[in-house]
Amino acid sequence: MSRIGKMPISVPAGVTVDVVPVNLVTVKGPKGQLSQRLSREMTISRENGEIVVTRPTEQRHHRALHGLTRSLLNNMVLGVTDGFQRVLEIHGVGYRAQLDGQNLILQIGKSHPVQYPPPNSDVTFEVSRDGRTVTISGIDKQQIGELAAKIRKERPPEPYKGKGIRYQGEYVRSKAGKAGAGALGVA
Repeated sequence: MSRIGKMPISVPAGVTVDVVPVNLVTVKGPKGQLSQRLSREMTISRENGEIVVTRPTEQRHHRALHGLTRSLLNNMVLGVTDGFQRVLEIHGVGYRAQLDGQNLILQIGKSHPVQYPPPNSDVTFEVSRDGRTVTISGIDKQQIGELAAKIRKERPPEPYKGKGIRYQGEYVRSKAGKAGAGALGVA
């Protein structure tokens, strides 16, 4: 049995979960509403205020879908109750972020500022006073992660000076520069 898949998902008060027979799941909570079509092969049932996911057979494909379906449902429930956030740090001289209304504007060493509008009304940006940290918040974990990765890809951290955009707590290994080239007489 899948260790993740067999764990029931507790549904907090104020959250409603609707499952249509074709496994279209809609979760409504205090922060918003999420809908997602999950695999038809999994059985999703509600028992005693908990959601339980069961699989039809012990085939490898069904075992993989079991844990995935449970994780997606759990992320939907957590998203509409608490929400998710990713924090990005900006390192480098002259690199900064600012908000223009709801849009995120990045000055990251390019000839023009890079602008990111929020993909929908559920996603919000917060920028620290010094413009060095950006917090992306929302209810859909996948959407928040993809947006954070897209922003990081604009200027990933480079290993020589550490300049760029990185996730909070991300470690960037430093490399040595060309310090030895001058000592050998090579120009």
